[in-house]
Amino acid sequence: MNLVSKKWMFFLLAITLAAVGYWLVPSETNPKAPIMAAIVIVMAICWIFEVLPIAVTSLFPMFLFPLFGILDAKDTAVFYGKEIIFLFLGGLMLAQGIQQSNLHQRLALKIVSIIGSKPAHLILGFMITTAFLSMWISNTATVMVMMPIGISIIEELKTSFAEKNKKIISQFAVALMLCIAYAADIGGMATVIGTMPNMIFIEMYQTIFPEKAAIGFTQWMMMGLPISITFIITGWLLLTKIIYKMPKSNLLKSNDVVKNQLCGLGKINRDEALSGLVFFMAAVLWVTGSDLRLSENTTIHGWRTTFGLEMTTDATIAIAAATLLFLIPSQKRKGEMLLKWSHVHSLPWGVLLLFGGGFAIAGGFTSSGLSEVIGKMFTQLTFSSPVIMVIIVCVVLTLLTEVTSNTATTNLVLPILAQASVALNIDPILLMIPATLSASCAFMMPVASPTQAIIFGSGYVKIKQMIRAGILFNLLGVLIVTSIFLLLANFVFGIDW
Repeated sequence: MNLVSKKWMFFLLAITLAAVGYWLVPSETNPKAPIMAAIVIVMAICWIFEVLPIAVTSLFPMFLFPLFGILDAKDTAVFYGKEIIFLFLGGLMLAQGIQQSNLHQRLALKIVSIIGSKPAHLILGFMITTAFLSMWISNTATVMVMMPIGISIIEELKTSFAEKNKKIISQFAVALMLCIAYAADIGGMATVIGTMPNMIFIEMYQTIFPEKAAIGFTQWMMMGLPISITFIITGWLLLTKIIYKMPKSNLLKSNDVVKNQLCGLGKINRDEALSGLVFFMAAVLWVTGSDLRLSENTTIHGWRTTFGLEMTTDATIAIAAATLLFLIPSQKRKGEMLLKWSHVHSLPWGVLLLFGGGFAIAGGFTSSGLSEVIGKMFTQLTFSSPVIMVIIVCVVLTLLTEVTSNTATTNLVLPILAQASVALNIDPILLMIPATLSASCAFMMPVASPTQAIIFGSGYVKIKQMIRAGILFNLLGVLIVTSIFLLLANFVFGIDW
């Protein structure tokens, strides 16, 4: 069967499954919900099997939503210009500036000289660093900081390797990129401020149940941190021992190779220093921009609040820093700037459309009423065993977040779970916290989270590779969240389940 025939076969499969989905989704109160379900199924199949270029599939909402009355064209187009798309674009430009100055080579060699060149050790080092950063700053900003460093290591190892070891480097590249995306999401689970679903839960819990004691920063960490640590360790073993078996030997025969190359670079030059300074300034601004709420009465204000710049976002910083690179003269390339437009021609522009397609799906879920239909399923949770209830909540939230944003998912589902817990006469924490944590455990699809879309945009990871690893990480997430939550629920929250 040739490629054209395969693509048509998968497209017909998508249409068939979409018809089944349309038939299964009830339409009594939300007549557009079955149509939205069918659109999501078609897009998912086309993404997974790359029936069309991924960027083209991402544009489906632009004509399908208006045609079927989900959203009009103007409202749909707004999703393709979200500010996080510009954060991604600015971050890629910053990374390109670092590469043009050759600072990425120096950074990569320095990291390898410290950690060593054993693949598994490098991946663990990146996972720990990424997870720790993500505990305090946004997952997206963390990936934007770590991805250029990871790419620089991959490219440096490519140039230092024998031809016969290309397969090892290719597998290492996929594993390293995936570990950055996954560790960012996992690290965000550890603290209240680590990711948006956590903050949404805290706010909703206090609003819906004002009579109950508020959950503080430390109390959340007592639950979230053990989950994150366990997930990082087991996830590292899963990634490096099972999914991609990393060799135990060093990628480089001798560390002298690294030291010699570092010496060969000489002292840091002006271009490296300035591009590094711009990147460092952006990273500092990303970290210190938001308020850090330590408890109900203690908040450390970020620079946005301090200087009255609440209208700015992380995207503002990324685009401003990238623009600065276009204004600073290069010492190495006379008559040019550190970054010029031709340097960014090779950026993965199609991923910007992938972002937009994912956001459009999230918007379509809400406007069509499909999110309400799915949410009502939780009111059917009448199982006698709390363990089964928690597992079902974790599985459904994980799958739902694969095709819509975790913020939208938690905003929709948490109030429903709160009311379900009252009806079932159980502590609302028993359902709401596992749901909140599971919203950060969707690892299969690029559209599941901005972190995965960014990593997919690096060009080192194919969608099938992400799905293959993501399925196992999803299962691991359900197991870890369920088991550790139930193990610690009584100790941390006083819940006797």
